[in-house]
Amino acid sequence: MTATRVDAELIRRLPKAVLHDHLDGGLRPATVVELAAEVGHTLPTTDPDELAAWYFEAANSGDLVRYIATFEHTLAVMQTREGLLRTAEEYVLDLAADGVVYGEVRYAPELNTNGELTMAEVVETVQEGLAAGMAKAAAAGTPVRVGTLLCGMRMFDRVREAADLAVAFRDAGVVGFDIAGAEDGFPAADHRDAFDYLRRENVPFTIHAGEAHGLPSIHQAVQVCGAQRLGHGVRITEDIVDGKLGRLAGWVRDRRIALEMCPTSNLQTGAATSIAEHPITALKDLGFRVTLNTDNRLVSGTTMTREMSLLVEDAGWTVEDLRTVTVNALKSAFIPFDERRALIEDVVLPGYAL
Repeated sequence: MTATRVDAELIRRLPKAVLHDHLDGGLRPATVVELAAEVGHTLPTTDPDELAAWYFEAANSGDLVRYIATFEHTLAVMQTREGLLRTAEEYVLDLAADGVVYGEVRYAPELNTNGELTMAEVVETVQEGLAAGMAKAAAAGTPVRVGTLLCGMRMFDRVREAADLAVAFRDAGVVGFDIAGAEDGFPAADHRDAFDYLRRENVPFTIHAGEAHGLPSIHQAVQVCGAQRLGHGVRITEDIVDGKLGRLAGWVRDRRIALEMCPTSNLQTGAATSIAEHPITALKDLGFRVTLNTDNRLVSGTTMTREMSLLVEDAGWTVEDLRTVTVNALKSAFIPFDERRALIEDVVLPGYAL
């Protein structure tokens, strides 16, 4: 397997799984332009190619404030039922076109209520759009299973509302929960009541930790709040010296707490310096359950095919490595065990048997 020539076309055909991808960070540029015109929102440019370039330039500016500000335009076109239906359906179709067979999409419904929709109506609408996309992808012969993670924004006061919706919609496509937003200065433990509630209701959750803030953020997410996965988690390396794991790093690795790693995004936000030196490779080699993700496909100008290709080209990854992170993602997906096993055994492993 490792001797197989690995090029972009081969990678595009490989079955993939993505756990960390934001709905409002993955819109098609042309869709943003068209929806903005419908709602009267002013964009930096109305040319789709120029808009894509604008996003990529802003994301690569090294300015985190500018990076976050790019979401103003995507969220502006996601405040109506029509906008949410279209973006959710296209989200699924774009994953399918990239060879993704399982995806988890996350978003914060409170950020889509500037129009006339309630948070519950936002969730209902997004689920309707995702279902339409999955039906079309299946009919086209490229089936993809997409589950939803509802996010609470850690710097605001509606985290518990989002957690309530995760419980209410867990039999209608929502598979888990997350908190997002500014990590530094807004500790996850401030929302411990939401996490305690989710545990009581048997709803799994991940927490953005170890990107903008270091080991204390990771410790709090895992040991105080009880996260089953870590969003990013790149700074777990601060507890590893010369290959020797500290107690926190050892706990994360030994309990198979998945790291939702997003190389290109981490370069843009300054959490990593290069693809070649990104912690994902060292952590993989140390036996952590690393997964590979896109984070924000429009903002980062990326896809799963591109993320895999960069690791092959710049970090020496093999097809076997790509298979490993794909299986890792499915092992840690927030869907039932039998569904995970079926995807691994019936779809992923045969797809990597080159």
